[in-house]
Amino acid sequence: MNKAKLLLVEDDPALLELLEYRFSNEGYSVRATADGDEALILAAEDTPDLVILDWMIEGTSGIEVCRRLRRDKSTAHVPIIMLTAREAEDDRIRGLDTGADDYLTKPFSPRELLARVGAVMRRIRPALAGETIEVGDIVLDPVAHKIVRRGEVLKLGPTEYRLLKFFMESPGRVFSRSQLLDGVWGTSSDIELRTVDVHIRRLRKAIEMPGTKDPIRTVRSAGYSLEG
Repeated sequence: MNKAKLLLVEDDPALLELLEYRFSNEGYSVRATADGDEALILAAEDTPDLVILDWMIEGTSGIEVCRRLRRDKSTAHVPIIMLTAREAEDDRIRGLDTGADDYLTKPFSPRELLARVGAVMRRIRPALAGETIEVGDIVLDPVAHKIVRRGEVLKLGPTEYRLLKFFMESPGRVFSRSQLLDGVWGTSSDIELRTVDVHIRRLRKAIEMPGTKDPIRTVRSAGYSLEG
């Protein structure tokens, strides 16, 4: 299996060196930089599987790097763990609202960061390896391009398939309509936000089965998530 690709963005030279060493020893392919502008270039050159991103860095700020990664179709769904010395609740909320998946306040234990990254990678690894993804009673085979629920093959249109795959790669995470639009249709799309609701309804209809619950949860004023 190929090594997971990790983009590490941290402006503290000692911490950068330590984390690069620890993650390399754990079998990750690490690309590291202290500069936000270079981080965006590295991400564009070779899409990472996960980003560890410090808030206060040289060049473009970490929060802006996070925002741009979320806007780019190729990196919109890449997990981002933010590192910061900012402890205020408003700052944590701002980071998460911008698109970060997790948030670690300095000082932190490298072991804890390794554990958090490991947990994320165990979740997304099936998608990276081309293996089946299973959430609840739904199984997606990305190689065969097939969806199975309770032993029955489901018929989905291409957009509904991409939408379900996007959800299944991040089970439990709530996505806004804008995030779904960027991740499934791409940032250059001129599709209107309400179109997302139409395809959500089509997806629900395609995966519904008698005696089963609707795994797609509507979160009022926030968006949608796929529950296991």
